[in-house]
Amino acid sequence: MRSEYEVNRAVEQYADTVRRLCMLHLKSYHDTEDIFQTVFLKYVLSSVEFENEEHEKAWFIRVTINACRDFVKDFFRSHIVPLEELLHQQEEFTPDNSEVLEAVLSLPAKYREAVYLYYYEGYAAVEIARILKKNKNTVYTLLTRSKKLLKEKLGGDDHET
Repeated sequence: MRSEYEVNRAVEQYADTVRRLCMLHLKSYHDTEDIFQTVFLKYVLSSVEFENEEHEKAWFIRVTINACRDFVKDFFRSHIVPLEELLHQQEEFTPDNSEVLEAVLSLPAKYREAVYLYYYEGYAAVEIARILKKNKNTVYTLLTRSKKLLKEKLGGDDHET
């Protein structure tokens, strides 16, 4: 593990480079900050002895690029749209669908995730169990309970879920 002095020096020296590389790959301030922290955490925990300043700079560049690529390739990032983003795109939905979407968004998180993956992404309960790292029977229970909650919120059988 590196000393506080080494870490502070590295952050001061390479922060701009790391942030620019992240923005180039990710085009998102929040994602950039996440990867920035990841890169410097790897530096803190790394035992690599650098031959010179160029070797250290090259290490930061390579680790940053790899972290960005891993982030972009991440399954959830490439397959799931945040529910909140869908709410902001209401103009694409009919009024009934936006009402259903608002009801889904108002569900507790454990139900919301299962409902979203099942109804909006089209995953089977077995796949959802694998994604959420839950038992498949738990997923079935979450879906059943969430359907009941949605019926209550939407006023019975008038709406399809």
